[in-house]
Formats: sequence, structure tokens, C-alpha cells
Amino acid sequence: MKKFLLLFFLILFTFKLSAPDIRSLAILEAPAVEPFDRLIHAIGIVEVKGDTTAYNEIEQATGFFQIRPIRLDDYNRRTGNNYALSEMFDYDKAKKVFLYYASQIGPYNYERIAKNWNGSGHKTISYWNRVKKYL
Repeated sequence: MKKFLLLFFLILFTFKLSAPDIRSLAILEAPAVEPFDRLIHAIGIVEVKGDTTAYNEIEQATGFFQIRPIRLDDYNRRTGNNYALSEMFDYDKAKKVFLYYASQIGPYNYERIAKNWNGSGHKTISYWNRVKKYL
């Protein structure tokens, strides 16, 4: 009987060790929130039909966002960067400039961001209306 009990406890002990609870924690990477993406797309379509190599000789506006020298000078002065106008053909660098100004206003006021990006005056209203079509 003692052998039977000993064998019984050994079997129970073995089963407990061989069948642990399966508890796991899965940490999934959440996609980044890009609150300006829709606006960036719309502005790119209105400005240059998505062409990152666009150049407006009259205004010296460069790249996807049509960044002018005065805007880039202001950005460099405010941020301590030293980008050249030719670097605004690089989408990522130009996007950084755009996001700097867009972030000053906030991610969910697309109209104000678009109007400020375009400049000032009554033409910003028609610019906003064109941008709004692509949002």
C-alpha cells in the first residue's frame, strides 16, 4: 500500500510539473499616430500633384511642399538647423519643415494649418477649398 501511495504521489507530482498553466503576455507594437498624414497628402496634391522634384522658378519654391527660401530661412533660424533649399527635394527633410510649422498650430486644425502654409490674404480661402477636396 505504501508503494502504491508513493507511486500515486510521484505520478501526481510529475503531471503537475509537465502541465504548467499557459499564461503569456503578448505586447504588440501599436502603429504610430500620424495626425497630419491626410493633410500632407492633400497639400502635396494641390501644390505639385505629389511630385517631390517640383520647382517653381518664379517663387524658388522647392519640392513636395513648395518650400520657399524665406520659409526655410525662418525654419533654420528657429530650430538651429542649416538646411539648404536644394535639400527640400528630400521629402523627409521637407516634411520635417512642414511638420514644424503644422505642430505650432496643432494636429486637428487642418484649415488653419493649410492657410498658414499657403501664406496670407484672401487667396488662402481658395487654397483651403482645393486642399479640402483631397482630405
